[in-house]
Formats: sequence, structure tokens, C-alpha cells
Amino acid sequence: MSDPLLRIRDVSVRFAGIVALDGVSFDVGRGEICGLIGPNGAGKTTLFNCLSRLYAPAGGEIAFEGRPLLAVPAHRIAALGIGRTFQNLALFRTMSVRSNVMVGAHAHIQANFFSDALRLPSVRREEAELARWVDALIDLLDLRAVAGEPVDTLPFGTKKRVELGRALASRPKLLLLDEPAGGLNHDEVEQLRTLIVRIRDELRLTVLLVEHHMNLVMRVSDKVVALDFGRKIADGTPDEVRNDPDVVRAYLGTAA
Repeated sequence: MSDPLLRIRDVSVRFAGIVALDGVSFDVGRGEICGLIGPNGAGKTTLFNCLSRLYAPAGGEIAFEGRPLLAVPAHRIAALGIGRTFQNLALFRTMSVRSNVMVGAHAHIQANFFSDALRLPSVRREEAELARWVDALIDLLDLRAVAGEPVDTLPFGTKKRVELGRALASRPKLLLLDEPAGGLNHDEVEQLRTLIVRIRDELRLTVLLVEHHMNLVMRVSDKVVALDFGRKIADGTPDEVRNDPDVVRAYLGTAA
């Protein structure tokens, strides 16, 4: 069995004495869709913020492709191969859909000030390749019809796909999806499920998904990890986690 793409070991986070994560450990395999679930305050977004290097754990280790992640500065995370969406959309509202997606590719642009100013052939080739990649993402996410429209004029569900495109533009190996189904209707959630699987398969990446929409998580995930009060309470297949007494208790307040 190959080494996991992401390895999390005994990660703990404290805020002014409050334990947000308490010794959390799990692996995410290459090509896997892993769902991360738990009630509000369970520590899911805190863990995402550790992976994005927005938070520094009080203890523990995180390895990405075998490399210690906690030694990498936050501004190098995208170039390392980790892309992320956020619960609250952070798009450039007056810019077009295409421009917003293109912003996400900055981590892999090699040109510097001088080569750009001189319009060297390498810069032109890089720009052409970038344009082809952005166009491919726009088609993948069914955004062609609105590619030139300002983001602010679009429906919420479409904006969510624009943010997904921006996260994918950096060509991540690991995609962190933070509440992607939030604010979507039933049909849009079903389309999202299909899209997540398609992205995993066609772009050959790994997905770690934080989501409250349990039906989506259980149908799209290969593996599910459940947190409660900052501790891992279950880790396994969707069926195993769905029927775990500790998970039932965390959500319903009663034993299975």
C-alpha cells in the first residue's frame, strides 16, 4: 500500500485555554475523497486552518507527500500543491468569472518582473498555457456562458463554482473543500456531488471535504472522519461511521 498523501498525527490546537483539537490523527490516501464531519464546534475548520497554515498547532505533526507541512510558510502552501475553498466566498466581485479563476493560478507562474517587462518568449508560452488551463476549468465547471460576466451579478450557486475554479487553477494535488454545499438547493447539491467525483477522476487529485450536509458526505466520500469537541470519534467507510454509536450520540444526543 502506498504512503498516504496527507498524514495527520496527534494534532492539538488551543485558544486561550480552550481545546479546539485534541490529539487528532488520520490519513488521507492518494485519489481519495475524505469527508470530515462533526457538530458545530467540533474542530473541522480549525483543522483546515492548520492545513492551510493559518493556525499553528500546539502539538502534533502534519505531513504532505511525506514532507513536514508545519515548516512551510502559509504563502507557499498553494505552490506545494494544496488548494482550498472557504465557507464565506472571497471572490473579486467586480472582476469577471475568468479573471477570478485566473487569479488562482498565480502560485505556478514562473515569470519575474524583468522577463515580464521584456515579453520574453517564455512569458508568452506561459501565458498561453495558463489561458488554456483556465479555459479547460471554465468548461469543466460549466461556466462558459458567464465567463465574461462580473461575479457579483451571478447566482450564489454559480459563485460557488467560480471559487472552486479558482482553487483548482493552482493545479492542487489536495483540494480542501470547506462547506461547499452551504446555501445550495437540493438540485445544486446533487450536481455538486457529481462534480466533486468528476474533478477527482479527471484531474487526478485528492479531496478533503468539510461538510454539514450529511447526505452529500456519505454519498461522495470513500472515507469519513468524525470529530466531536476536538477529538476524533470515528474513522472508516461511510457505512461504518454512519452507524458508529459515538457518531449517533454526537449528533442526536443518544446511543445507537
